[in-house]
This record gives sequence, structure tokens and C-alpha cells, in this order.
Amino acid sequence: MQSEQAKGLIFALLGFMTLSIGDGVIKTIDGAWPGPAVAALRYAFAAFGLGVILAFREGRAGFSVPEAGLQISRGLCVGLATIAFFMGLFLMPMAEVTSITFTTPMLTAMISAVLLKERISRATWLATLVAFIGVLVVLRPNLLEIGVAALLPLVAALCMSVLMLLNRKVAGTASVLALQFFVAAFAVPFMIGIVVAGHYSGVPALQIAMPDWTIIARCAVVAVTATCAHTLIFLATVRASAATVAPMSYAQLLVALVFGFLAFGEVPDATALGGGALIIGSGLFLWWTQNRHGGSI
Repeated sequence: MQSEQAKGLIFALLGFMTLSIGDGVIKTIDGAWPGPAVAALRYAFAAFGLGVILAFREGRAGFSVPEAGLQISRGLCVGLATIAFFMGLFLMPMAEVTSITFTTPMLTAMISAVLLKERISRATWLATLVAFIGVLVVLRPNLLEIGVAALLPLVAALCMSVLMLLNRKVAGTASVLALQFFVAAFAVPFMIGIVVAGHYSGVPALQIAMPDWTIIARCAVVAVTATCAHTLIFLATVRASAATVAPMSYAQLLVALVFGFLAFGEVPDATALGGGALIIGSGLFLWWTQNRHGGSI
């Protein structure tokens, strides 16, 4: 049993680290192609690959869409979250963008309280308050330098929080593979619409030109690595509980710090690191209280 849990932790660690490596690959495209276009191409590859696998494993029945409205909403959330996250990566250091996205669990709890009328504990309120103090600390210099665009990672975290709630609504309505395909497939048309609107907006940074093969290759690599990462994380939860696996997600920040320094020369200052520590500490505190009380918030 302990050996299985150990394997689960290793799978989780590798999975979360792989996600940050993919983020680093995306950041190398900065300035070569607009963020929305990169996001659309990345998910187009994912939708195609998942669709082929789904067809092979489940046939035509696998493409039957249950709860179509919810599936479309999931696609919209993923599309907006990915575009906001990628554009944030292009504008800000990797570690800072990654740390802000760790507010997702706290945001999910808040949205659950508002929309689903779920009761949340004082510990969750406290964790959320501290996390947002951390966000303000991390964002401080970026807001001064690049303006409201610095809020993009927070938009990404908010959209992912809504996605978590929608995932709970559609859980069990189809296979895990089918649900992964639906979210990618419905995200792509929305992303393409954003790309077209950006191209005709007249904003130079959003103008689309034919990408060279390296951009296409990097988007394909990220589609593959992200799929592998999520598979590793799924395998981890099979061998160990989700509560045991959850803290491994913070390996993403460590990889982002190292990758950002080695590849882009990014060295977060003490203030940014302190803000990131507040966010991660809040997440660990929330995880501890949930685990202590049987998963309730």
C-alpha cells in the first residue's frame, strides 16, 4: 500500500512538473505569434488527438454530448482561461503567473458559496483573504509597469475555478476521455473567434501571420506534454488519494522558478517571492483543513 502511494506521489510530481515545462515552451513563442492564436492551435492539436483516441476506444457513441449547455460552458471557460494565461506568460515572469493561478482552490470555494449556496468554513475565508493579499503583493510591480493586463493570470484562475464547478456538474455523464475531448473541442471554436476578432481589431500585437514550423511544432509539443501531464496526475490519484496528491501541485512553481531563471533570466524579487509564499501557504492551509475535516470546506 505504501509503495503504491509512493508511486502516486512520484507520478503527481512528474505530472505537475511537466505542466510547467509546457508553460516554459509556450513562453518561448513570446513575440513570434499572438497569445490567443497560440492557445487556439495548442487546443486544436489536443482536440484532434483526443478525438482520434476517443473514436478508436468508444466509436461513434463516444461523441454523443450529454448536458450540451454545460459542455459548451466548460469549453468557454477553458478557452478564456488558456488565452488569459498564455498572454500573462508573455507579459510577466513565469513564477509570478504560476503563483497567481494557485488561487484557483480558494476562488472555487468562494464561487461555490455565492452560486451554489454552499457553506464554507472560517478557515476557507481566512485562506482566501491571505491568498488575495499574496496576489496583490505579486501584482504590485506588474500593475505599475503594464497596467490592467497584469490581471490576466487572475482571470485565468477565475475561469478555471468556474470550470471546476462545471466539472462537478458533468462528472459521470460520460467517460473521462470523452469529457476531456468535449472541453477541448468546444474551446477551439471560441478561441478561433477571439483570434479573428483580435486580428481585425487593428491591435498590432494581435495581428496573425503565417507561423513558421517551429511555432507549430512547439504548440504540438505542449499539447502532447499537457496530455501526458494530466494522465500522470490521473494515475497518481488512482494510487493515492487526491488529498495526498494535491500538495505536489506546488512543484509547478519550483519548476517555473528554475525554468524562468535558466531560459529567460527571470529573477523574482523578494516581494514577489513573499507574495507567492502567502498564496502557497494559504493553499496548503486550505488543503490541511479540508483533509482534517474529511474534505469539507
